[in-house]
Amino acid sequence: MTVLHGEGAPAAGPGAGGRPAWRIGTRASLLARTQAGDVREALVAAGQPAELVLIETPGDLSTGPVEEIGVGVFTSALRAELAAGNIDIAVHSYKDLPTAADERFVLAAVPARQDPRDALVARDGMVLGELPPGAVVGTSAPRRIAQLRALGLGLDIQPLRGNLDTRLGKVTEGELDAVVVARAGLARIGRLDAVTEALEPVQMLPAPAQGALAVECRAADTELIELLAALDDHGSRTAVTAERALLAELEAGCTAPVGAIAELVESLDDDGRIVEELSLRGCAAAVDGSDVIRASTVGAPAQAAELGRALARELLELGARELLAAEPGTADSPAAPAESFTTPVGTSTAAADSSAAAPESGGTTAAPPGGSAAAGTSTATDFTEPSPMENNR
Repeated sequence: MTVLHGEGAPAAGPGAGGRPAWRIGTRASLLARTQAGDVREALVAAGQPAELVLIETPGDLSTGPVEEIGVGVFTSALRAELAAGNIDIAVHSYKDLPTAADERFVLAAVPARQDPRDALVARDGMVLGELPPGAVVGTSAPRRIAQLRALGLGLDIQPLRGNLDTRLGKVTEGELDAVVVARAGLARIGRLDAVTEALEPVQMLPAPAQGALAVECRAADTELIELLAALDDHGSRTAVTAERALLAELEAGCTAPVGAIAELVESLDDDGRIVEELSLRGCAAAVDGSDVIRASTVGAPAQAAELGRALARELLELGARELLAAEPGTADSPAAPAESFTTPVGTSTAAADSSAAAPESGGTTAAPPGGSAAAGTSTATDFTEPSPMENNR
């Protein structure tokens, strides 16, 4: 392992009473270090010394597609070091965590979430609808591939690996016409200037928990759990709870072609009083783009998990299991099947469609608060360069 005390900051010495610095485990990529650095800075600002511990994960050692090398590939090593007592805190991109709970750990904080939308970075400042048929677009996430193909724009979608700078460079160097990445990653490393269009959920639903961080510690560390609770953002936790419950109920991993986005919204009750509700939208897609099943619902924020599970069951009734189990097709621009709608059930709406028309500019987006191999193996590698697989699928 390699220990950092914060870039451009003095080493974190003992706190009051001589307590050692909290050890925050993170992957070594620029994005991961930045995310964990935000948590470190929040702790230091609260008078708690903290330092970053860089851990190499199986995902950093492989160049294969994430759907082949396995769910949890970016998180298993951090969790192993946490369980072993070599670090006190692990900071993950929430969307990378397996949906199954691990009783050894507590999700002590979900800090304020970044904008969860996907972002297009295209040559000549183009937006998605301006890309000509045959334009080469890079992305390797099955969810993005499926939804891009379903738009029926005739795009040539090519595999894309590497850290964010590498991905953006493929556009500026002319190798690709555009790439699609998570807007949150670009925001965290200060590269929002590269974004030519933030993709609205009506065009592309993001991955469940995209843009959110998961701050874990050991279940037995009650003092630390209480300390980290101050970093928790209620709205962000509520939204990702619903999104992740949907993913778990579908029995789909973080690489499945499943999208979801939740947001807290204001509504009026029967007495005309303003109340807070949780709006949730989800989709399951065929990777070849031949079909996308969508559904949405609104409910009480306190029932976020059940809301997610209920919407997943609705997607399953509409045929999501068959879509997710199907072998990927090869057509980049499938013909759009006729649009069909279910009868609304309760407060939910659902549709199965291929969205063959060009993306609409309207629609709402979640705008959450804030801006901002062998498991457990760790090395003392020089991590001055970003790891080959950036956590921004």
